[in-house]
Amino acid sequence: MAGMAGLDLIVGLGNPGAEYLRSRHNAGFRLVDTLASGSGGRFAFEGKLHGEACRLDIGGKPVWLLKPATFMNKSGSAVAAALHYYKIEADRCLVVHDDLDLPPGTARLKFDGGHGGNNGLRDIIAQLGHGRFHRLRLGIGHPPDRRRVIDWVLGKPSAGDEEALTMAMVRALDVLPLAVAGQFERAMLLLHTTGTLNGGHPAS
Repeated sequence: MAGMAGLDLIVGLGNPGAEYLRSRHNAGFRLVDTLASGSGGRFAFEGKLHGEACRLDIGGKPVWLLKPATFMNKSGSAVAAALHYYKIEADRCLVVHDDLDLPPGTARLKFDGGHGGNNGLRDIIAQLGHGRFHRLRLGIGHPPDRRRVIDWVLGKPSAGDEEALTMAMVRALDVLPLAVAGQFERAMLLLHTTGTLNGGHPAS
């Protein structure tokens, strides 16, 4: 699999601002925040990266974390800047994002592909000219009325969905050291066989 050397950059997607903090769309931010706080890391704003960055050791390997300070649909400028500044190849980058096509409680790793309607991924692919980077997809499910997708992604999950999302993040964090070390197939096997718990512009 491409990127067997492992990961050097993990990007969490989301929207800046307190009003979006607990929204479904900020699942990526939440995961990297949890990762940083659990390892004693602290984010600091870096203007040249258009976002907040943090350096951690994961399994003995140094890794950069990034949270774009742009709105979701401009995430590509931060990702491209970080890859260029740190001299990291795109296939050594993992982008963590919410996914409407997966039910809450589901987390999936994949490499390459399209944007699936997520404007954060759309802009990253546009900026890089390709989609050859790793993704960690965190399921948020679809709204009952598909015409209300924007309200759904910018809204807060129900208590049940919140619990499911949190547990999906826990499972993802458990296998992340394997992905960082380049053991993607093992990480995917462990993550994908754990099942699920149930069934700038800020929008996706």
